[in-house]
Amino acid sequence: MPSLNWIGKDKVLNHHNEVPYRVLEKKYSYGDKNAENMIIHGDNLEALKALLPKYEGKIKCIYIDPPYNTGNEGWIYNDNVNDPKIRKWLGEVVGREGEDLSRHDKWLCMMYPRLRLLQKLLSEDGVFFVSIDDNEQANLKLLCDEIFKNYVVTVVWQKRTSPEARKKLSSGHEYILVYTKSSNIELGINLLPLDENDAAAYSNPDNDPRGPWISSPFTAPGYRPNQMYPIVTPSGKVENPPKGRCWCNVEEVYQRLLKEGRMWFGADGNGVPRRKTYLSEREGKCTWSWWTNAEVGYTQLATQELSAILGKASFDYPKPTKLIERIIKIATDKDSIILDSFAGSGTTAHAVLNVNTSDGGNRKFILVEMDDYADTISAERVKRVINGYGEGKSRIEGTGGGFSYYDLGEQLLVGNEYLNSDIDNEIIREYIWYMETRKSYERSNANDNPYYLGLHNDTAYYFNYEKDRQTVLDNDFLKTIKTRADAYVIYADTCNLSDTKMNKYNITFKKIPRDIARL
Repeated sequence: MPSLNWIGKDKVLNHHNEVPYRVLEKKYSYGDKNAENMIIHGDNLEALKALLPKYEGKIKCIYIDPPYNTGNEGWIYNDNVNDPKIRKWLGEVVGREGEDLSRHDKWLCMMYPRLRLLQKLLSEDGVFFVSIDDNEQANLKLLCDEIFKNYVVTVVWQKRTSPEARKKLSSGHEYILVYTKSSNIELGINLLPLDENDAAAYSNPDNDPRGPWISSPFTAPGYRPNQMYPIVTPSGKVENPPKGRCWCNVEEVYQRLLKEGRMWFGADGNGVPRRKTYLSEREGKCTWSWWTNAEVGYTQLATQELSAILGKASFDYPKPTKLIERIIKIATDKDSIILDSFAGSGTTAHAVLNVNTSDGGNRKFILVEMDDYADTISAERVKRVINGYGEGKSRIEGTGGGFSYYDLGEQLLVGNEYLNSDIDNEIIREYIWYMETRKSYERSNANDNPYYLGLHNDTAYYFNYEKDRQTVLDNDFLKTIKTRADAYVIYADTCNLSDTKMNKYNITFKKIPRDIARL
């Protein structure tokens, strides 16, 4: 498979492993206190790292709308990658070499580690969607081929309703690249639910007891001898497949369909044979890669939608809610988690709440936005969607729900080496458990000592840690262990056990804090 190279790639290949782990600091909750939705304010590289202990391999659908690298410096999210935070990061990670990078090199350096972390968060049946335009589509495709590997399709979204009059040849579309975690690209993809327009295509002119139906040709391309039999219509006319085609099924299957009343020959019984498909038997409809503005909205409509919610045009080029709703419908179940790490105006959260309202689902969203408008625009939009917005006939009823708003807190390891004693003990335990097992941590209810973390693959884990005193792994500590396991991993400040006893009980000692593995 071809790979993409650019200046600075070697500096960012493993940068996602070097990003410090920072805790998430809850600032407030809004609406339903039991809602598990999250809005995180902070750099999405560090935020994605902070999500790993709880959410690695658990995100069913990821949608991102990263900066398109157009060089337009007027956007709120400065998308020529000259944002001071991105420039600072490039200087620290890529070094002086970054001074000579082109716009495209900088953009790729920014995107690569973020995509690596997103891939880790995606579930085995998860689907990844990323919006892009012509500026970086070719580069992004090669980048995602390398990281996600399982390419599904490139959706073309008709973002405009008419061409730009000031241009002789104007673009009216954007792309959405689609990838799956699994090599089985059908895994995790749903049929779209049928809507009123779909149902309108069905009728029942012959009063079929199975209800409304549509018909489709009963021929297929090619020549198959066992599918070349004559068919006699109800009027007595003999029909044979046209040149270059054969019947869809062998004669035995045709006779069964005919007996069941699933064949149609026109109202007078003299037409070519067609097969019935019943509305009641349709589970949904396939999605193709051309998404029109009539189906999923367009840029101007999205701007109007956001203005109706926030009272003014407060964000340039938001995505229409219908667009993200379609993504959610084809890639999630009713209890899925949806992540958007370039949250912008909060369209993804709005879409999740809408789809939950329409089908009674309990999907959860996680938004990440690095700029200061994370609260004043992203979160504020979600609040108004929850409560309802507009007045009079234009009033849109609230969806209900809630979310918690977070900032990125302190680093768990000070200087990437020493355990930060200011961090809550449960957060440290969550981190240790994740690093050892790559599983999310759940507080154990086992009848064991208070330092017990859990049992994984016949190994019991203990984190013998106290903030205000040194701890020791000794015979007295062993006497408090109640879980029987094939092996033990025990964290403490010092160890007084002999090698003989360590080997006897298959104990691995890890010193606090220097032996804590890094994410």
